Amino acid sequence: QVQLVESGGGLVQAGASLRLSCAASGRTLSNFAMGWFRQAPGKEREFVAAISWRGIYYADSVKGRFTISRDNAKNTVYLQMNSLKPEDTAVYYCAAGDSFSLTNPTRTAEYGFWGQGTQVTVSS
Repeated sequence: QVQLVESGGGLVQAGASLRLSCAASGRTLSNFAMGWFRQAPGKEREFVAAISWRGIYYADSVKGRFTISRDNAKNTVYLQMNSLKPEDTAVYYCAAGDSFSLTNPTRTAEYGFWGQGTQVTVSS
């Protein structure tokens, strides 16, 4: 089992930056593929970014603005979000999946562990 706790969300104006953190306990994160997803009100949860030994992946909507990274020593994954837009408003979730069996990092079903989410609100 692995427990994930997100932090770093908040209310910002368009164009601002935020850095989300996902701290893990219970297992070493280096053994997992890690993903960030988001869910806006009335919408399905959508892929944002993922990192694993296979590579780093981004949704087209955030490419060039968001950066995913991990610090295995701190057992933490980050999502640096720059040039935020109102359409980035959502609850952001961190997820962990088996690094070797995960084949499509954009699918929620590939991840077995999820955090509780952190709210990001971007005002125009």
